[in-house]
Amino acid sequence: MLLSLIIPCYNEEQALPLFYEETSRVLAEMDCECEMLFVNDGSRDGTLGVIKALAERDERVRYLSFSRNFGKEAAMFAGFCNAHGEVVTVMDADLQDPPSLLPEMLALLESGEYDSVATRRVSRAGEPPIRSWFARRFYKLINRISDADVVDGARDFRMMKREMVDAILAMNESNRFSKGIFGWVGFRTYWLPYENVERVAGETKWSFWKLFKYALDGIVNFSQMPLSISSWFGMGMTAVSFLMLLFIILRKLIFGDPVAGWASTACIIIFVGGIQLFCLGIMGQYVAKIYMESKHRPHYIVAETNLPDARKIK
Repeated sequence: MLLSLIIPCYNEEQALPLFYEETSRVLAEMDCECEMLFVNDGSRDGTLGVIKALAERDERVRYLSFSRNFGKEAAMFAGFCNAHGEVVTVMDADLQDPPSLLPEMLALLESGEYDSVATRRVSRAGEPPIRSWFARRFYKLINRISDADVVDGARDFRMMKREMVDAILAMNESNRFSKGIFGWVGFRTYWLPYENVERVAGETKWSFWKLFKYALDGIVNFSQMPLSISSWFGMGMTAVSFLMLLFIILRKLIFGDPVAGWASTACIIIFVGGIQLFCLGIMGQYVAKIYMESKHRPHYIVAETNLPDARKIK
């Protein structure tokens, strides 16, 4: 059996030697063949040079190097497209996904009870409290408004059988949200809990703003609830407007007093206009997704690789 490790890399020059050393030590104890597929996502440091040096030392090391930074989602997709193993694993290069879990994950897959072993953090030690709070709210929200099964604390660190990988590749959408895709395709999944681990070197590439945009992408990609909210706002404001119109007419007929006051009128107009713009903004997000999908641009472009059969554009 061949085990493929997909390792997306973006400016991980400092972490890669440590990752390779630790992962090689763990793989030496496992009874299986392995390939390590590093995907260089347009790094601006010496990441590619480190990967090439590792490839010269170890024939198990394969790599894809993008023409520019396409993002982690594209890097994972490229890995899925070019992995050859019957079992495929995605993991980060910063050792926040502990290689020591690999033997246990493989044993669970080989038991035949599961098609996928996914990991989830049971703690967020070392993470800013505000980020942890928003992350928990996001997981609760997306599970309520979508049909994607996204577990709180879920990581991209996941080991899958080839059947599940093929199902993921069949979802060829441009706007990818892998946490949702993993849950949407189904299959029997075992959730393996572990304590949070600090990155071994370098700095995180995920700022609060990037995580916020990623969360919005996940909601738009896997739920129509925001569009429904827009419709409810419209129906609600129409009902309120109708009731207010009746109130004004009755007041005029009974008291002969037309409702006066430009300030209240201006406030109402601004409030209704704000709701309209909010709803248009929601619809604009979906239209933008449709626009990007209609272009059929490739998910990634490979500039350099040591894989003879690599899919360089997909």
